Amino acid sequence: MSVADMVQGMIDTLNEALVDAGKHDRGNSAAGTRVRKAMQATKKAAQDVRVQVQADKNA
Repeated sequence: MSVADMVQGMIDTLNEALVDAGKHDRGNSAAGTRVRKAMQATKKAAQDVRVQVQADKNA
């Protein structure tokens, strides 16, 4: 998977989380759980991007 595809996946995840973030702001606690899950997935994806970029640099 290319780095651009990985970043686009992160953007897609965050855009989906944006809807739940609005629901959370209006008091929906279940939406907050989904936002936290999306943030954790984004954190992992960001680390994967960093590892891939470093590997490409060292290749």
